Amino acid sequence: MIYVVAILCVLGLAIGQILFKTSSLALAQAGTFFNLRVMIALFAAMFLYGITSIAWVWVLQRIELGRVYPLMALAFVLVPIGSHFIFGERFQLQYFVGVVFIVFGIFVAVRA
Repeated sequence: MIYVVAILCVLGLAIGQILFKTSSLALAQAGTFFNLRVMIALFAAMFLYGITSIAWVWVLQRIELGRVYPLMALAFVLVPIGSHFIFGERFQLQYFVGVVFIVFGIFVAVRA
């Protein structure tokens, strides 16, 4: 259960990053923070970060930081994947090689 919540925290942070990017694009288009699209995306990202932080504290009450923190590296995989599907960003083969190393490293670190 603790690892499920930890992974949900990582997902929340990744989605928050996508929302921050969405707000930055809306800001560039609108030219002001007082635009409804900018504010909705920005506040949604901050709200999600807040909820995720509270959940992360709950996780840390129940497990050692060193055992669960490697899961945070999943954000380095999830955010670019999300940016590909949502913003159309493209990646080179080296990115996918790096993803394999990250996932393998997470697996090794969590199993230790």
